[in-house]
Amino acid sequence: MAQPPLLTLSDIALTFGGDPLFNGASLIVQPADRVCLVGRNGSGKSTLMKIMAGLVEADSGERFMRPGMNVSYMDQDPDFTGYATLGDFAMEGLEFGMEWKVYAAAEGLKLALERDPAQASGGERRRAALAKLLAAEPDLMLLDEPTNHLDIQAIAWLEEHLKQTRSAFVMISHDRTFLRELTQATLWVDRGVVRRQERGFEGFEDWRDKTFEEEDLQRHKLNRLIKDEARWAVEGISGRRKRNQGRVRRLGELRDERSSQIRRQGTAAMGFMAGSKSGRLVVEATDISKTYEDTVIVNDFSIRVMRGERLALVGPNGAGKTSLLKLLIGEENPDTGTVKIGTGLNPVVFDQNRAALDLNASLWESLAGDPLLGVSGRSDQVMVRGTPRHVVGYLKDFLFDDQQVRSPVKALSGGEKARLLLAKLMARESNLLILDEPTNDLDVETLDLLQELVTDYDGTVILVSHDRDFLDRVATTTILMQGQGRTQVYAGGWSDLEAQGAKFGENAEAAIGLQSASSTAAQKKTQELPKAAPVAANPVKVAALEAEMEKLQAEIAKLESFLADPDLYAKSPAKFDKATAGLVERQEKLAKVEEEWLELSEG
Repeated sequence: MAQPPLLTLSDIALTFGGDPLFNGASLIVQPADRVCLVGRNGSGKSTLMKIMAGLVEADSGERFMRPGMNVSYMDQDPDFTGYATLGDFAMEGLEFGMEWKVYAAAEGLKLALERDPAQASGGERRRAALAKLLAAEPDLMLLDEPTNHLDIQAIAWLEEHLKQTRSAFVMISHDRTFLRELTQATLWVDRGVVRRQERGFEGFEDWRDKTFEEEDLQRHKLNRLIKDEARWAVEGISGRRKRNQGRVRRLGELRDERSSQIRRQGTAAMGFMAGSKSGRLVVEATDISKTYEDTVIVNDFSIRVMRGERLALVGPNGAGKTSLLKLLIGEENPDTGTVKIGTGLNPVVFDQNRAALDLNASLWESLAGDPLLGVSGRSDQVMVRGTPRHVVGYLKDFLFDDQQVRSPVKALSGGEKARLLLAKLMARESNLLILDEPTNDLDVETLDLLQELVTDYDGTVILVSHDRDFLDRVATTTILMQGQGRTQVYAGGWSDLEAQGAKFGENAEAAIGLQSASSTAAQKKTQELPKAAPVAANPVKVAALEAEMEKLQAEIAKLESFLADPDLYAKSPAKFDKATAGLVERQEKLAKVEEEWLELSEG
């Protein structure tokens, strides 16, 4: 016999700032449901989840929770007032003897329960809220971005825990691998309506695309019907001199139906613009080591990053991914070894903390008020890759509406903040993208677009991410960092890393130990072979080659700028041909000089 639903929402309506967020939204959650809640950024997913939790009251409609059932919501910003430690917060309300559940969750989530909340990071506080929810084992768990601030190992633990739970859950997440592994039904929030499909996230995109195709077909039929009725109204009046009032009213009703339809949000008009090319060598780290107090970040680590590569850094929180990133881009110096930075680099940085955004500034001020982007003397203009644009028009490219332009950044959702930061970065030319957790909070459509842009980017990418799907789609090389200086370089993304036998946790220590032993044996064997005498690098020649590379890169940039004129060929085909030939000649010469510089530097 089928059990009644745990939770029912009926005809929910809610208005924020004059625009309806929901209008007649309804849904049910069944016992043991495993549901993903999806929708565009700003569509109201988090708000709907708070209505489900009873934390936000709708303007109208009904919320019904089955008697005797309980629901827990993972708070994004929990209140730790009155708690001495994160553990005190997580264990509050548990029955006597059930504290072990918090300890088990804390171990899986890598949470230090003895930490003072005042000293804890935002990620630690959120993990404490997640541990509290998991330990309580409610009938229904509402999880809003539970994988944010978790490393890959903790995500794997949470994934396994949720596979075994008896609780029903509804979750919002940007991690598509996580959603595919766990969900069996989908709730889709779209223009104030909630749809349900009895398939997990794996089937969402096909369902969405089919729904949009059907919608487009219906709109086409409606437009054709309106056109036919309008033609009859004109021709019928002159032919019979008497209106058929019923058909005239029908025409009015059809037009009202069309005007009442809410157009779906398009795709953000995002794009990275690569400037002049960097040198072929972007970064070369040779035998670098770095230690902070008692924590070893890297130990005798070497890698070479060439132009066009997509390098990913993965590993547990605290392993030193961001520190290694700073070493590779020259923000910090190694204790030993050398880091050689290539020539002609023009980087832009997307940081996971969104530090480049002033939360109290408006969206308008974030762009037009930025000295790197604003047009001198014009407070309504922003420079987009060398071309002035009105700030409102540019923000609309990133799906922000007129009402949001003057609103403070702090009023935006997490995904909208990510889009705003991307808008700032994409206004600038670059040839090196530094992406630190870029996928957090992005909706499926924006995430798809970002992956395409990063893959097609005509430059180099160095990224830190825990998103396995994103790593698979983007990375060409992956550095696995295990902590205490243990690193291993793999070709490809996350799945490739696993296929090549990467191990984690205690198994990783054994695996890396075996690799080190085999590496030592190989080195010993190599040492027994006769070696050629090393060739000493000529510092004068190296300096001359570097000067030549800079000169060629400057000439290439000028020619590329000259050829960017769309009317050049029509106005002067001879100049176009000459500039094109000159550009090819300098690019070929630059490649040869770079090869010579690399060979000389290695010697």
